[in-house]
Amino acid sequence: MDLTQFPRRNYLQGPTPIEAAPAFSKALGGKVNVFIKRDDLLPGCSGGNKTRKLDFCIADALEKGADTIITCGAVQSNHCRLTLSWAVKEGLDCHFILEERVKGSYKPDASGNNFLFNLLGVASTKVVPGGSDMLGEMETLAEELKAAGKKPYIIPGGASNAIGALGYVGCAQEIVQQLFETGLHIDHMVVPSGSAGTHAGIVVGMAGTSANIPVSGVNVSRPKDVQEGIVFNLAQETAALAGMRGELSADEVTCFDQYVGPGYSLPTDSMKEAVTLLAQTESILLDPVYSGKAMAGLIDLVRKDHFPAGSNVLFLHTGGSPALYAYLDTFK
Repeated sequence: MDLTQFPRRNYLQGPTPIEAAPAFSKALGGKVNVFIKRDDLLPGCSGGNKTRKLDFCIADALEKGADTIITCGAVQSNHCRLTLSWAVKEGLDCHFILEERVKGSYKPDASGNNFLFNLLGVASTKVVPGGSDMLGEMETLAEELKAAGKKPYIIPGGASNAIGALGYVGCAQEIVQQLFETGLHIDHMVVPSGSAGTHAGIVVGMAGTSANIPVSGVNVSRPKDVQEGIVFNLAQETAALAGMRGELSADEVTCFDQYVGPGYSLPTDSMKEAVTLLAQTESILLDPVYSGKAMAGLIDLVRKDHFPAGSNVLFLHTGGSPALYAYLDTFK
């Protein structure tokens, strides 16, 4: 698959590291060897996986003549933080529609990403109830901005459309090249699965490179069957856009939904354990909404012997640590 055919802004500064986590692996009983793909170290304000997607999405926006970005997310959205940070770098206005998925969770003076939204200078923020038609809300705002003479471009939540998912097709290709260069063999990969673009892109990239590395997603919100359908549909769209030869099988998309807990962004004991354990063994910070729950899933799967003994398991760290500071009470 030739991704050079698509416009990019070249936000990446070379591959992110694949880092061994020996102390963490030992703390899990030494059953498997955990490695971490450090996409939390990607460029952009406080880093995170959305930079790979925005590399393509913002390039598309600029090619279409946009001067304004509209996007959406939850009230502590890492995606919104990174979209705003790259909009600032590009000299674009950026507007948010924030979904209050947990009633009463939006606090204008909150810490974490909410603080960074204001520090970075978001142009406007509209907060809507959970379950709102987010695309409809963004389209309404786009019409208002057009009437005011602006040229808005809508980036969906998580930058999770086929254009954005190309960023994780590229990430999979990057991983395969790193494994070749280092001689490291990976038996399984675990990724957070939320808005689906990251998970779908990795699936397409692994299939397109014939890497034969199974990929499991750990859900942060939806039930297993719903999430698998969303990921597979987006993977098919992304594969078609990227010009992948051959067809994807639905069997290549696997999700685990046991680690969501009471709901999206709501803390769980297993998330708290995962965040604390990785911090105290490897000095790596997870976030409480995505990577923390995904790592909780990996930990539980290791303890249940889901992976054969001695397996090398690669965890995709999608970043998001600024959100930790909005969850101080959870960790006290």
